[in-house]
Amino acid sequence: MDLSSVDFALILFVLTLVTGGLWSVDRFYARPRRAQDVPSPWWVEWGATFFPVVLIVFGLRSFVVEPYKIPSGSMMPTLLEGDFIAVNKFTYGIRLPIINTKIFGINTPKRGEVMVFRHPPNPSQNYIKRVVGLPGDKVEYIGKTLTVNGEKVETVDTGREHVSGLELYRKYIEKLGEVEHEILVKQQTPVFASGPFDANYPSYPFRENCTYDMNGFSCIVPEGHYWVMGDNRDNSEDSRKWGFVPDENIVGRAFFIWFNFNDLKRVGRFQ
Repeated sequence: MDLSSVDFALILFVLTLVTGGLWSVDRFYARPRRAQDVPSPWWVEWGATFFPVVLIVFGLRSFVVEPYKIPSGSMMPTLLEGDFIAVNKFTYGIRLPIINTKIFGINTPKRGEVMVFRHPPNPSQNYIKRVVGLPGDKVEYIGKTLTVNGEKVETVDTGREHVSGLELYRKYIEKLGEVEHEILVKQQTPVFASGPFDANYPSYPFRENCTYDMNGFSCIVPEGHYWVMGDNRDNSEDSRKWGFVPDENIVGRAFFIWFNFNDLKRVGRFQ
């Protein structure tokens, strides 16, 4: 799921440079040479006024919290299309904005957390999925039963159904690590609707760590990488399709729904 970010990181960076430059030119060059009774040019006042505001906003979005909008249903029922979410940018380490290079680590992703990351096949896009496999884990999804390191992931049938368009899903409560969350499953849908499952399909880095067949897959997560899946298990393009998420692609942990135009009751939900 390509996240729609209220993403002005590059624009804010440019604005910070421009307004900061205007402020600096005035502060250290023009002002000492200007007569006291001569007002500052409009462009100088504009830069001086907006520079601290733009700098603060850029800093908050780059290192603290960043907003995103959910554009599809691959994380239903946890996240719905139209949810505006907040993403913690520092919980997995401080990274330089724009280039996303980690300066130093703080925590590492935990199994069950919802993570935003740059899409491995196309790093210009941001995706959001749930962390299922950590480095070194063996993740298997056979016949729609998920196991991690040989242990079946605890799943409880809620007895409830979810309707989305013309699709009918069954709701389950799944526990990954310490996190309990709902997932959607269509039992009548095959694990993989297409193939062939040979050495070249699907293709991604460390593909040799995985085996596929029509019943599912088995993968060993390489060091420095993570295996992620959507909560809408039969309608999610995730690690099953394009492989592992490298640590350098991580953006942050999603933790809060701060708005939804269609359902204000969703505000404040999530984890």
